[in-house]
Amino acid sequence: MAEGEKVTLDSAELGNIVVAPEVIEVIIGIAASKIKGVYGMRGTFASNVAERLGRKDYDKGIYLSNDENSDLTADIYTYLDYGVTVPKVAIDMQEKVKQQVLFMTGLSLKEINIHVVGVIPEKLPKVDTSDLFDDEDKG
Repeated sequence: MAEGEKVTLDSAELGNIVVAPEVIEVIIGIAASKIKGVYGMRGTFASNVAERLGRKDYDKGIYLSNDENSDLTADIYTYLDYGVTVPKVAIDMQEKVKQQVLFMTGLSLKEINIHVVGVIPEKLPKVDTSDLFDDEDKG
């Protein structure tokens, strides 16, 4: 979405409710990262550095856009764990994100596009080299 652009929810009796797009991106990021099989979201250099310093950046890898009819579209860029079924994880992510955004804001997303950027292999344990040689070989 364009910088400074806000999303206005249905008017209430007491006034309008305006939500910043960053809030919706954070909701999407948290919902997407909770799906089993999602390793993490793609981020920028700055968000990766901030995360290493202990600050969690939930809106990384999430891009919102709206068309001329004010329909919202979310693009999610993600890394998946090795060994998961990609379509199943993507569909689970779409359903959970749609449900959470609707529950928390009342907004309905027109499209939720999942972009699988990569697959992260499981880390292998480090080999202990001390077990490779017997004490008898040391002479």
